[in-house]
Order: sequence, then C-alpha cells, then structure tokens
Amino acid sequence: MWQEFRAFIARGNVIDLAVGIIIGAAFTSIVDSLVKDIIMPPIGLVLGGIDFSDFYINLSGKPYASLAAAREAGAATINYGVFINALIKFLIVAFAVFILVKQVNRLYKKPPPPPPPPPTVSDEAKLLAEIRDLLKPRA
Repeated sequence: MWQEFRAFIARGNVIDLAVGIIIGAAFTSIVDSLVKDIIMPPIGLVLGGIDFSDFYINLSGKPYASLAAAREAGAATINYGVFINALIKFLIVAFAVFILVKQVNRLYKKPPPPPPPPPTVSDEAKLLAEIRDLLKPRA
C-alpha cells in the first residue's frame, strides 16, 4: 500500500495539483487584500463612507451598533455585506483564471483538423445518382 501511495504522489499531475493549491491559497490572500484594501474603500467613499462588510440584517430584534457587536453578543444575523465582498472576490478570481486559461490556450496551437476520409464506392454511386437526377430535367 505504501508503494502505491508513493507512486500516486510521484505522478506529475498530483504534484502539479499540489503546486496549484499552494499558489491558489497565496492568490486568495492577494485577492482578499485587493478587495478589502483597494477596491472597497473607493466604492464606500462614493457611497458616502459605507463599508459593505458592516451591512447585515439583525434577526434577534435587539439593536446593535455594528456587525462585530452583534456577533459578539451571539445574535442571529444575515451578513449580506460580507456576501457582497465574497462575491466581488469570486468575480476577480474567476476573471483572473479566465485570463490565465485564455493565455495558456493561446500558447498551444490546435492541430489542423484531419482531412475528410476518401469517398467510398457507395458514396460515389450516391453522388453520381444525384447528378444524374439533376441533369434529367435538362434533357
């Protein structure tokens, strides 16, 4: 069993997957910072200093000054502002992956399609019959 596991790990695509996960984790922290520190502050400024991560619906009925206070009190909340931030992060990551895949696909040239197979005898006979039928009205 150990040898099978070692052979599985030593395969190229498993190592590529591990590298991809590590780079993806690092990329996630970069995107998180991009959304929190660069994209959301100007959007909040345009909307009057609003921080999306503080948008929530309080289900407990007691008023709280912020989402952090509601969480600290253990109140049930629907955190739609946090969801908006996560959605923006997802769109950025999806766009970055799209650009990456598009560029990688450009590097690999697609082989030309194979030529069509030569017509068989029955195909030739069918074609000749169609030509004959088209020429009959002219005669």
